[in-house]
Amino acid sequence: MTTTTKTYLRFSLSQRIEHLLMVAAFVVLALTGLPQKFIGQPLAEIMIGLFGGIEVTRVIHRVAAIVLMLESVYHVVVVAYKIYVRRVSLSMLPDLQDVRNFGGLILYLLGRRSERPAMGRYAFDEKVEYWSLVWGTLIMILTGFMLWNPISTTRFMPGEFIPAAKAAHGGEALLAVLAIIVWHMYHVHLRTLNKSMFTGVLSEEEMLHEHPAELAAIRMGTATRPLDPQKMQRRQRLFYPAAGVLSVALLIGLYLFVSFEQTAITTLPVRATVVVFVPQTPTPIPQTPTPAPSTPPAVGAVTWDGFIGPLFVQKCVACHGALGNLSLASYADAQKGGKSGPIFTAGKSDESLVVTILSGSAHPLKLSDPEMAQIRAWIDAGAPEK
Repeated sequence: MTTTTKTYLRFSLSQRIEHLLMVAAFVVLALTGLPQKFIGQPLAEIMIGLFGGIEVTRVIHRVAAIVLMLESVYHVVVVAYKIYVRRVSLSMLPDLQDVRNFGGLILYLLGRRSERPAMGRYAFDEKVEYWSLVWGTLIMILTGFMLWNPISTTRFMPGEFIPAAKAAHGGEALLAVLAIIVWHMYHVHLRTLNKSMFTGVLSEEEMLHEHPAELAAIRMGTATRPLDPQKMQRRQRLFYPAAGVLSVALLIGLYLFVSFEQTAITTLPVRATVVVFVPQTPTPIPQTPTPAPSTPPAVGAVTWDGFIGPLFVQKCVACHGALGNLSLASYADAQKGGKSGPIFTAGKSDESLVVTILSGSAHPLKLSDPEMAQIRAWIDAGAPEK
């Protein structure tokens, strides 16, 4: 014979789906957001690479942000319906009993009390976690809007608000991830494996341990208020139009949030793909043979009129003509020579007087080696006049 364990409804199907969407959005936001905060670090670069690059990572981050905001709009409408139409108790609001329960739990953990405080539907730590989520979501949405629309933001606020929003956005994200890992994961999955968010129910033993005050109210029939169907219908007729207007307003705000400005998305320059390295290859042999370079004709042929005469006029005429009856003013005078005879013998530079004298050390004039080479070449070529 098997004994059926009595269970109590903790979360409805819609609440569990809402929680699942929140988990999915949060995980994606964390995985795509923290690598951007710590860009340049090895692990961050690896994660960005796994997502397909920084551009893809940023797009995924924004899609997850839209899911989070849509879920937030839904949550606001649902909470308003429960409070106004169904008249549920505001058990999620902190009160003085939470302060007493906190003090009682500290005394219990220190061994000063024999029993844990009797918690209601939501313990004080669950309320802290819920309102931290609400507060954190508001901060992330506001700072996210400023980062998504930086130019529009600075039209109404100082430019310093943008880096401040970036710091707040990243800091709150890091705080949220640490809170989930250190606080939520421990209390929900390690301290006691609470499966109610997946199954929707808690066993009677779990209720006695975690929420004894709520279990007592359920047994007494005071956990929920009786609903008058007619009054509930009247409230529904008022609520649905108001909720519709509120939903449309929030959705319009969400649309403006994501479309008001495209600066943070479309201004990313497209990465150019260029060849940065080409292996060295042998120089191809041209199909048409390259003609051999031709020696250009000599400029200013070595003649008396072209070079030798002007050289003698420049360097010799100032002295000769007065010394040794030698005149170098003309080709005929040079052929005639002076007291020692002609200064050159055509075709024989080594036997020419001009070469012998200028090459010696006794003559006061010293010509450069190129000039002497030109004189020798001129004589060996037959000492042409023109």
